[in-house]
Amino acid sequence: MDWVSVGVGAAAGATAAAAALRWLLRPVVPAADAAKERELERREADLAAARDRLARATADAEAARREADAAGAEARARLAEAAGFSPAEAKAKALEVLDRELAAEHARRVAAHVEAVRTDAEARARALVATAIQRVAVSHAAERTVTSVPLPDDGMKGRVIGREGRNARAFEHATGCDVVVDDTPGLVTISGFDPVRREVARRAMSALVADGRIHPVRIEEAVAEARRALEEELVEAGRKALAAADVGDAHPRVVGLLGRLQYRTSYGQNVLQHALEVAHLCGAMASELGLDPRIARRAGLLHDLGKAVDHEVEGGHAAVGADVARKCGESPVIVNAIASHHEDVPQESPYAVLAQVGDAVSAARPGARADTADRYLKRLGDLERVATAFPGVVDAYAVSAGREVRVIVDARTVADAAALVLARDIAKAVEGQLTYPGEIKVTVVRETRAVSFAR
Repeated sequence: MDWVSVGVGAAAGATAAAAALRWLLRPVVPAADAAKERELERREADLAAARDRLARATADAEAARREADAAGAEARARLAEAAGFSPAEAKAKALEVLDRELAAEHARRVAAHVEAVRTDAEARARALVATAIQRVAVSHAAERTVTSVPLPDDGMKGRVIGREGRNARAFEHATGCDVVVDDTPGLVTISGFDPVRREVARRAMSALVADGRIHPVRIEEAVAEARRALEEELVEAGRKALAAADVGDAHPRVVGLLGRLQYRTSYGQNVLQHALEVAHLCGAMASELGLDPRIARRAGLLHDLGKAVDHEVEGGHAAVGADVARKCGESPVIVNAIASHHEDVPQESPYAVLAQVGDAVSAARPGARADTADRYLKRLGDLERVATAFPGVVDAYAVSAGREVRVIVDARTVADAAALVLARDIAKAVEGQLTYPGEIKVTVVRETRAVSFAR
């Protein structure tokens, strides 16, 4: 026996047996799983094909973009060459046009917003002030202090003058006023700066004329009696004013100064009556606003207190009145309302604003104050001067007794959108440079009209 052949045959048999065993032990794959594997293989193939197509499309798009950029650059270069602008200059020009359009749109929006706010604010303010005015029914007659004394006959003039003017000099020394005896029949005139002194002189002269005894001793007695009686009347007038305004009591000096306002006028308007009117206006407006009407009335009543002594001390009547009120123990709210009603100092409370508004309403109503022709013409001229100082203004006309200024502008210089801005600028200039009662309407006239108000 060939043992080599036997070994080889045994090895081959073992290999065949192992292969047979592996075949017997192989996993059995169902037909359905085989179909899924084939489907997955097909999808993978489709996906690979789609990736190829996408890569080719991306490459084509990139090539097209490069061509478009090149064409755009060439077109821009040709456009710049034809227009005579560089790209940077063209961009700046486009931005400039855009800025103008945005400015016009901004002006229109501002105009619409301002008009809406103004309409609502004016309606509320008019209702508030109208309600206050309706509740304050005071006389609109302007009063003037009397500075002349009637005589029973012209023969009395010689007795008033006296021997070598002795009686006239004694009277002037005792009263601080001048005695004017002229050719006017049946009349002697008392001239003096202080209205209270002038009233004392008038009363003393009337008493002397009625008595008929005119000599230096009797003159001194008559003047002393007239002064004593007037001082009592001034205190009583001050107390009546406090009672009429329903603000309680006050320092005796304040009471006396309030009474002195009865003989003080401002542009023909009696200051005490003006103070009472302002007090009632302030009280009515404070009631509408939910504030304390008593404090508001007190601020309105005392706002012109300084006019009783402003000819005796230096300073404006607002500062003088505030100083007197402070020394007499008035509250800081009242003191500030007096000092700030002409905006000489900042307003620190709503009552100060009410005092200013009440003062303006009382002074600005028709017939409240008299004005001279020269002062009136100067105010109109100043108003037109302020308006014509702005660039683009052709002419300006003050109308409605200075309550409105109409401004004519050059249409080539001032655009429609700039008309509103110009009206507001003129109004602000009027507010800052001029002093006036009430409000002034500023109307700018071009192709359209823009209206603003200086308050």
